[in-house]
Amino acid sequence: SFASYNKFCFNSFYQAYQHKLKLALIGQSVFGQEVYNKLRKEGHKVVGVFTVPDKNGQADPLALAAEKDGTPVFKFPRWRAKGKPIQEVVAAYKSVGAELNVLPFCTQFIPMDVIDCPKHGSIIYHPSILPRHRGASAINWTLIQGDKKAGFTIFWADDGLDTGPILLQRECDVGQNDTVDDLYNRFLFPEGIKAMVEAVHLIADGKAPRIPQPKEGATYEGIQKKENAEISWNQPAASLHNWIRGHDKVPGAWTRIDGQVVTFYGSSLFNASVPAGKELTIKGASRPGLVTKNGLVIFGNDGKMVLVRNLQFEDGKMIPASKYFSADETTALELTEEEKKMAEDIRAIWKGILSNVAVIEDSTDFFKSGASSMHVVRMIEEIKQKYSGLQLQNEDVYMATKFADFIQMAVRKFRGEDKEEELVIDYVSKNMNNMTVNMPYQCFINGQFINADDGKTYDTINPADGSVIASVSSASLADVDKAVAAAKEAFETGEWGRMNARERGRLMYRLADLMEEHQEELATIESIDSGAVYTLALKTHIGMSVQTFRYFAGWCDKIQGATIPINQARPNHNLTFTKKEPIGVCAIIIPWNYPLMMLAWKSAACLAAGNTLVLKPAQVTPLTSLKFAELSAKAGFPKGVINILPGSGGLVGQHLSEHPDVRKVGFTGSTPTGKQIMKSAAANLKKVSLELGGKSPLIIFSDCELDRAVKMGMGAVYFNKGENCIAAGRLFVEESIHDEFVRKVVEEIKKMKIGDPLDRSTDHGPQNHKAHLEKLLQYCETGVKEGATLVYGGRQVCRPGFFMEPTVFTDVEDHMYIAQEESFGPVMVISKFKNGDVDGVLRRANATEYGLASGVFTKDISKALYISEKLEAGTVFINTYNKTDVAAPFGGFKLSGFGKDLGEEALHEYLRTKAITVEY
Repeated sequence: SFASYNKFCFNSFYQAYQHKLKLALIGQSVFGQEVYNKLRKEGHKVVGVFTVPDKNGQADPLALAAEKDGTPVFKFPRWRAKGKPIQEVVAAYKSVGAELNVLPFCTQFIPMDVIDCPKHGSIIYHPSILPRHRGASAINWTLIQGDKKAGFTIFWADDGLDTGPILLQRECDVGQNDTVDDLYNRFLFPEGIKAMVEAVHLIADGKAPRIPQPKEGATYEGIQKKENAEISWNQPAASLHNWIRGHDKVPGAWTRIDGQVVTFYGSSLFNASVPAGKELTIKGASRPGLVTKNGLVIFGNDGKMVLVRNLQFEDGKMIPASKYFSADETTALELTEEEKKMAEDIRAIWKGILSNVAVIEDSTDFFKSGASSMHVVRMIEEIKQKYSGLQLQNEDVYMATKFADFIQMAVRKFRGEDKEEELVIDYVSKNMNNMTVNMPYQCFINGQFINADDGKTYDTINPADGSVIASVSSASLADVDKAVAAAKEAFETGEWGRMNARERGRLMYRLADLMEEHQEELATIESIDSGAVYTLALKTHIGMSVQTFRYFAGWCDKIQGATIPINQARPNHNLTFTKKEPIGVCAIIIPWNYPLMMLAWKSAACLAAGNTLVLKPAQVTPLTSLKFAELSAKAGFPKGVINILPGSGGLVGQHLSEHPDVRKVGFTGSTPTGKQIMKSAAANLKKVSLELGGKSPLIIFSDCELDRAVKMGMGAVYFNKGENCIAAGRLFVEESIHDEFVRKVVEEIKKMKIGDPLDRSTDHGPQNHKAHLEKLLQYCETGVKEGATLVYGGRQVCRPGFFMEPTVFTDVEDHMYIAQEESFGPVMVISKFKNGDVDGVLRRANATEYGLASGVFTKDISKALYISEKLEAGTVFINTYNKTDVAAPFGGFKLSGFGKDLGEEALHEYLRTKAITVEY
């Protein structure tokens, strides 16, 4: 099949090819230049380059590369005249003696005399999955028609229009908001270059197929030009969006507003309530648009909305759509001497690019003077190299194409006057718990809340009644790449990387204050999203999160290295010292049991150390993480420092774990997932810390204070509905007090109120999600089948939601499943041990592959300390349980993971040590 052949082609690309060819390259552009360079690097001989004549005194990039290498270059304005080949041109072509013609990107019509001349014929790159979208505007039509897949074809040229036999094809997914530039830059350009080289290799080795194009599905669309890119308004929002993005940036979809042509750029589907804004009449539209603080909102005939970010007027000026009614209000700046020098330096950069322009005047237009998108990148990078504090984006050039406008924009940015507007957030708002709760639901990337790249969402559920709280963006692989890139840029070149430690601490203190100000709202969100009882969420989930950020804020300016005495290199002297440095971009992946607190435990240490982060909350509990993102922006954290990606662990978490630009992964979750993260992280040997599963033993001796042991033992099991990583997974109760202990536990359980987690009198809320409840019920069934005694509970509570009765098992033997495996729920597993058998119960307690936490209740302090030494666990509680503190390190042994959260030790998980030796 063609699919299996493509797989063969992909694998064969990495083999050592034996044969090399003499090639003629016919085409133009940076794409042609890159194909030329790669083919020469692979050992093929390019005997001639045939490209377009110079434009405005500037040679095409392909011509520049070939001329630099001494390759013969021919610049024919045309190959035919009056429908017939120009013989002088054909003769010049034949003189180079090519064995294969390679047409990577060609806008000229090439005669069949040339196409068929070489021994191997000619191959052409086409940016669609043929036979669909034949014609010159294939990428545009892929988007205009809303295709879910894009791609390219390399085919054998024939006398038809994009009809020749297929050599190979590649495809990619189309994101919901992808533009022509997005598809080209992300896939069609880089993968197309590789595929052109691969195709030549296959031809050289005699392995290239010629697969006839199928007739089914064939389409041909005409070239899209400005005159036929006008927007037709009588269509659904999705079609309007596809039309606009299918013309972005060339030729540009346009309409008439106030009598002039206005071109739309940067569209996205807008899935929210109609925002506040000022009406804008658009010719042909049945409903006025709305100029909002986020852009121009337009309406389809189905009532749904599209958001347009940028507008361009007939004179070439481009503005943010949000500025439509204030576009002419900006007054010219008076430049300082330093700024005048910067303006002249930028003028020199423009001159270096626009070599065909004699003098760069204030009125000189960058693009009308012959510059292209390639030159935009060059100009921005040259300015950054000279003025690192001036952070410009490619889009800025399109917004200010005339030199004077560009200088005004650059100076405003240089002064810091061009700050971003107030953070734009679309909320899901609910009136509950005597307040209005505002919940962001989109991905938070580079300081902005945005929809997932592919537009996908999922529902997050209230476990108290099974209702949908919100439809949340489900991050894609492209979103991961964007977030990591933003975090990397913030760390390497952004304000965060230059910020001193004390200022970093000040931001963290401010964030802690904001979390405290919003603690009731955060606790409410945590309660409805995770099922936590509100009073517990307020005190622990949120309260400890605030404490954690304050604790680590204080550490920011106290991270120190050391001076180290070494043998001197006589007669000289040496000074050796160490520096503690941040690692870089950190991925943080957290569980669903304490959504905000787990975020705080890892993020606070990560940020205090000076790193940037991309955090993936658990798929079922994303809402407090997204609210945290909002508060971090309001606290003043620079863009890109904190990024939050809700979505699938298998997709987002996996990609973060293997991403080459992520230097550290901090994970809390299951042991199997932790093992997978270790494997993925090995690809680039990134640092890893893991807090994984547990089966924490709690040993209760007969000489304990029994009522306290009962109370603490119940807390050890039922705290947070048993969804607690350090929960006592197995209780060992000394034989002489066993029955009384069980009786007292059951009495206390019967007093517990199960119900609405927002009710202040509720003791026990719902399990986090339906699948987990079902797993717990199966766990209890297994315990009964294996012969353990079900003393109490083991059933779902008969009411809406995911409620489970607190459960007690006794007579649990060491070989049983429930004695060995974690329930992560409200299940107390009790085993007896013989009176006085300290070493025996220790052996049983340690007979597990887990080692997260443990506990002992006894009045005999010597016995307690002896047991604490012997227990193989990262934390040991004596006559208490669940007593964690922000200053005390937390983490496990064995299959419970390695590395620490909290305390000074947590900082070292996010730092690296550099040794420096100076001779003097």
